[in-house]
Amino acid sequence: MARYTGPVCKLCRREGEKLYLKGARCLSPKCSFERRSYPPGQHGRDAQFRRGRNSDYALQLREKQKARRVYGVLERQFRRYFREALRRPGLTGSNLLSILESRLDNVVYRLGWADSRAHARQLVQHGHIVVNGRRTNIPSYLVRPGDVITVREGSQKRKYFQELRAHIQDRPPAPEWLSFDAAAMKGVVERMPERRDVDIPLNEQLIVEYYSR
Repeated sequence: MARYTGPVCKLCRREGEKLYLKGARCLSPKCSFERRSYPPGQHGRDAQFRRGRNSDYALQLREKQKARRVYGVLERQFRRYFREALRRPGLTGSNLLSILESRLDNVVYRLGWADSRAHARQLVQHGHIVVNGRRTNIPSYLVRPGDVITVREGSQKRKYFQELRAHIQDRPPAPEWLSFDAAAMKGVVERMPERRDVDIPLNEQLIVEYYSR
C-alpha cells in the first residue's frame, strides 16, 4: 500500500503553514515549523525574502498539494477522488472534501482515537478498527451514513486504548456528522460530511481549477 514515508515536517514548511501532521508535537516547542518556517532545501531560506506574485497555476498546485498532504493521499488516488467528485451531483469541490472526510482513517482521527491522521491510518492497518461488526484494515475505506465504527474487542484490552478511554473526554469533540459513545468506544456516521464540517483552511475551488486546466 503506497504512502508517503519521508519527513512530514518538511511538508508543513513547504506549504508555509502548519498542517498538524504529527499530532501533539505540532503544538509543542519541538515543532520544526516553529523553528524553521522557511521552505526546505538549499535555497529555502532565500525563498522567504523573494518578492513577486505567485502565478495562478502555482496557487492551484499548492492548494492541491496541501489537501493531499493533510489527508495523506498520493496523487493517483487523489485524482481518482476528484473524478468521483465530478460524477456526483452538486459542487465538485465540496464533493471532493466530503469524500476525503469519509475515509476511515479520517473518521478514526475525527472520533479522537488518534493524535493524527497518520496515527489513525496505522491503527486501521493494524486491524484495531471494526466497521459494522467486521474488522477493516483499509484506511481508504469510505464510510456511509449508518455505519458503526468501534474498536475491536481484543484491542480494547491494550494499554493504549485503556488510557484512551480514561482520557477520551479531554479530546476534541467529534464533528456533527458523527455521533460518539465514549463508554462503548463507538462512533456512528449520522450523515455524509458537508463543506461546513471541514475545519481545514482549504480553498477547494483552486483544486477544481487545477484539474480543469
